[in-house]
Amino acid sequence: MPTYWDYLKLDSLLDLQSGLEEDGDVELPDELHFIVVHQVYELWFKLTLRSLRHGRDALLKPTVDEEMVPVVAHHLRRAVSILHLGVAQFEVMETLQPQDFLAFRDKLTGSSGFQSFQMREIEIVLGLEAAERIRYGKVDPLEHIRSIGEDTPATRLARHRIETASAEPSMREAMQGWLYRTPIQGSTPDKPDDAERVAEFIETYLAALDAHNRRGQDKLLKTFADHNKEQVEKRFTGIINTARNYLNAVDVAEDERAVRRRARAAILFIESYRDLPLLSWPRLLLDVVVQLEEQLVLWRARHARMVERLIGHRPGTGGSAGVAYLDQTASYRIFKDLWATRTLMLPKTALPELIDAELYGYHEPS
Repeated sequence: MPTYWDYLKLDSLLDLQSGLEEDGDVELPDELHFIVVHQVYELWFKLTLRSLRHGRDALLKPTVDEEMVPVVAHHLRRAVSILHLGVAQFEVMETLQPQDFLAFRDKLTGSSGFQSFQMREIEIVLGLEAAERIRYGKVDPLEHIRSIGEDTPATRLARHRIETASAEPSMREAMQGWLYRTPIQGSTPDKPDDAERVAEFIETYLAALDAHNRRGQDKLLKTFADHNKEQVEKRFTGIINTARNYLNAVDVAEDERAVRRRARAAILFIESYRDLPLLSWPRLLLDVVVQLEEQLVLWRARHARMVERLIGHRPGTGGSAGVAYLDQTASYRIFKDLWATRTLMLPKTALPELIDAELYGYHEPS
């Protein structure tokens, strides 16, 4: 009969806090604290990656059954909860005082949290592209992992995991494919007039958005008589032009434009008519993905503040600019279309009329 300690392999787990000495736990209690906190982060990252891949693989299927959408949302919500806990965990890390950290920091020279291949793996699995990745100086984080370190089992694991993740489809790609297949105004991509139906939805929505904005513009000018009418009108005209360009994906390469255009329209459609039964789980999934990225942004920002509190603006032990580099990474947005669509949202009373509304209701089994 297995015991609790056998099941969790506690004999092995509790023997992994030796640091570089390899002869039992490190002597300094603050260094033991440092090691344990970071090992716990890596365990959470392992579970996060499992949840992300599980959700992504479900969305990659050519047809995603309705009952699978809440399953995907469940696994992504778990990743959200882990990252939320990770943000709070920095409070534990900050019980380490700056001078106590300096007592052993020099031992870490050459190593850095920058080298957390599981965090890089999370970024890759989510869909952060190479061109979007921030470098420190001329160093690319992935090339750094591929080229640094002696040929140890951990180094080989790091390189293997990065290469494997880089060869996989990302969550962003899976989401885009799933959104592309979303019925918009009752139309699906396999219908011959689908492009026209989607274009009609976009133009009708833009007209409703323009009318709503003009009401806001008129109210603004009546409330603040000293505002320059020409400047206000120019600002509101710019908003609708930006919305039109975005929904028509003019910023996307021509060979990808049709897919991105329909996926963006699908986000807007799901968010706008989110109370319909058939759209209730898809809109929740979109919310969870936004929450996931929000927690990742908060984790990065909290990480930067923790580092600044401990070492100020010293260079990182791995050669980065330290806090300055970490602050830059908080600007990452992987699911840009989900964030951008929020700028275009309308109140329910201003939405265009829904076509084929019965398609999005509950269907009793025959």
